[in-house]
Amino acid sequence: MEELRPGNPHDSGEASRPDTGGKRLFVRLSLAASALVCIVLFLAWLVPAIGFESIHPALPLVTGIIVAALAAFILFAAIAFAVHARTGRPFPGSSLFRTASIRFFLPFIELVGRLFGFSPETVRHSFIVMNNDMVRSAASPVPPDRILILLPHCLQRASCGLRLSHDPDLCRRCGQCPMGGLLDLRDRYGVHLAVATGGTLARRIVKQTKPRFIIAVACERDLSSGIQDTYPLP
Repeated sequence: MEELRPGNPHDSGEASRPDTGGKRLFVRLSLAASALVCIVLFLAWLVPAIGFESIHPALPLVTGIIVAALAAFILFAAIAFAVHARTGRPFPGSSLFRTASIRFFLPFIELVGRLFGFSPETVRHSFIVMNNDMVRSAASPVPPDRILILLPHCLQRASCGLRLSHDPDLCRRCGQCPMGGLLDLRDRYGVHLAVATGGTLARRIVKQTKPRFIIAVACERDLSSGIQDTYPLP
């Protein structure tokens, strides 16, 4: 899933890349969260290690190696993630950290962000910018009929009496809201376009359409949860 921005989403040129300021925030918080996880892992090993020795003299060493290997993996993935953000190119391990951040780490990273004085919306925005960058760098050609443009109903003019969430083609393309122009893009390129009134309907549309690539417009909260819900779809 990717945030809609002007230009070609597959263009790897610098002009189409999102701002690096927001991306850097998520990377820094990810590194901080990874470091905290490693510290917790160490403490979780250290306390019972004293008791492990009474079971078998080699048990503290064995569990220590396992904990160290897990901590090394987390730190390597976080560093690879940071290198990807810096260079814009995939790095071994960066996709693993994207998986971990989307599946498990985002709430924890939001908590770390709060400790440093950042609001959840700011952290989510940074996460979305980072996700967009990784989706662009790993993008491969997708047939137009496997692309879904997923839009919120708030793009429609508030005084319009038409329910485009049921059928976008009901739009009269009067030019008083962006929907007409977006439908023109759909017709020109042959992609799918749908309007959702919330996360439940959006998930149903994704299941029905079965796209291979999603371009979505939403607020930070809905878009970040949508990325998590539709993972591993780009």
